[in-house]
Amino acid sequence: MAKYEIEVSATAEKQLRRLNQADQIRILTRVTGLSDEPRPVGSRKLRGYEDIYRIRIGDYRVLYSVEDDRLIIIVLKVGHRRGVYR
Repeated sequence: MAKYEIEVSATAEKQLRRLNQADQIRILTRVTGLSDEPRPVGSRKLRGYEDIYRIRIGDYRVLYSVEDDRLIIIVLKVGHRRGVYR
């Protein structure tokens, strides 16, 4: 199976930088794993969107888009569960 390329949006990069280092490492480890399995166990497709998914990492959520035809995953947002969906 082909590996997906991971792109991080400017918004997600900025949100990730604001987190403490331990959380950054946990999140980046999971995001890197998306290149092998773009829809891992526990990922959910968000209602109302065509191709946006989320994964949970403790109290944090990563929202991302999967483009199967181009083998690209775009990380859109990273944040605490209470505010990431806004």
